[in-house]
Amino acid sequence: MAVTPEKAAPLKPLHGTPLVLLTIAVAFSTFMEVLDMTIVNVAVPHISGSLGVSASEGTWTISSYSLASAIMQPLTGWIARRFGEVRTFVTSVMLFVVFSMLCGMATSMPMLVIGRLMQGAGSGPMVALSLTLLLSSYPKERQGIALALWAMTVVVAPIFGPILGGWITDNLSWPWIFYINLPVGVLAGIITWTLLHKRETKTIKAPIDVIGLVLLVAGIGCLQFMLDNGNDHDWFASPLISSLGITALICLTFLVVWEIHAKHPVVDLTLFKQRNFTVGVISLSLGMFAFFGINVVFPLWLQTTLGYTATWAGLASAPVGVLAFLLSPILGRNMHKLDLRMVVTFAFMVFAVTSYWFSTFDSAASFATLVVPRFVMGIAIPCFFIPLNQIYLSGLPASEIASASGLSNFFRTLGSSVSTAVTVTLWQHRGIYHHATLTEYVSPGQPAATQYLQQLSHMNLSASQRLGFIDQIVNREGLTLAVNDVFFLCAILFVILIPVLWFSRPPFGSAGGAMGH
Repeated sequence: MAVTPEKAAPLKPLHGTPLVLLTIAVAFSTFMEVLDMTIVNVAVPHISGSLGVSASEGTWTISSYSLASAIMQPLTGWIARRFGEVRTFVTSVMLFVVFSMLCGMATSMPMLVIGRLMQGAGSGPMVALSLTLLLSSYPKERQGIALALWAMTVVVAPIFGPILGGWITDNLSWPWIFYINLPVGVLAGIITWTLLHKRETKTIKAPIDVIGLVLLVAGIGCLQFMLDNGNDHDWFASPLISSLGITALICLTFLVVWEIHAKHPVVDLTLFKQRNFTVGVISLSLGMFAFFGINVVFPLWLQTTLGYTATWAGLASAPVGVLAFLLSPILGRNMHKLDLRMVVTFAFMVFAVTSYWFSTFDSAASFATLVVPRFVMGIAIPCFFIPLNQIYLSGLPASEIASASGLSNFFRTLGSSVSTAVTVTLWQHRGIYHHATLTEYVSPGQPAATQYLQQLSHMNLSASQRLGFIDQIVNREGLTLAVNDVFFLCAILFVILIPVLWFSRPPFGSAGGAMGH
């Protein structure tokens, strides 16, 4: 076996100005990478119009990035061991910058999609390694703060992505969504390399597991493509989506079997032998499924049903970040004093209550009414992300942090992708169901409906216009009842996750193997 990083003399943690600079550089690079997953969403109509393609083709700018990023995340551990964590991180940041620039310069949709694929592939290891580098640079007693700062950037970025994307698209032009990455990425890369190039981890020349890599690329590629395009093709009614689903299932099943027995696995599945890692990743993935589902459906409902603009929908969603931003450092500083299972239980309870709260709203809910539960939900965000990161990393040696972080980030991303597909489909299907149910009440036998139609007749509308107006109202109420269903199911999922979490075993200690304080 080659020399492993833990056999090398441990380096002293950074202090003072270098630590502050490194934290800013790493936090901004993480923010930039996660931001790019959501910043494009609101610009899709502008991009499609500019490049002369349909809106559904425009969504390839989102799916191509997610696809490449999802494939690269589980590979982070192997790449970092082969080339060194610092070198891999800085290279990842610089590739992200270069391909961001090419995305902004794209003059056709194929050119933009290729740029987004390369941008996603370049950024894959960035988020996982940003956590690894922060933990290795912070003193043991302050690693809770490092986790808090990292989690804060990962959580806040998707919230501000649509707002920033909407503002840039409205006031500048869509290429600037990509150009803003250039100064941030270049500075982050230079600062990180300057501070850490002498602290590079030892490398291991392990051969690449070609069969595992092929199975991973094929399996994740088909799965991500299926999730992104399933709704447009009516899911498994489409031969294309069915074929993708079967291919993904076969490839990923064979991948698991192969990687368990591979001498140099490309994805380290032995991490799942650790109880805390398994419980932490399950809680994080399913919690992210419910949390992300709310964050996808809520602005969609506001824009398509209640008539909000992209900017106002973003502003209605944004208050969730306020308390998350303020509480993260406080929680990080005091995490070693708390039972982390209790903290996450509190988070799931707040998520469940606020999700149920949302499920009670009707289509007449005011902006102020909608903002209050979003604001309250922010309390739960740091209590969910920060302790769970500590739980799944507890007991692992420093050499496995990159692999563990990459694998957990992959499942977190997968949870988000599956959530987007499932919640949007569920919302639309429940909307159709509620529309059909409500239509039954629009008949001559219903006094209220007859009275309303009579009121409309005074507005100088023709019979067909009156029925069209009624249909709009029924559609609005149907989609509102459907969004209530989605929120209610998310609330139930949060409650179910609470007992799962308690299968984890203390002591959780500092991340990276320090057992207890």
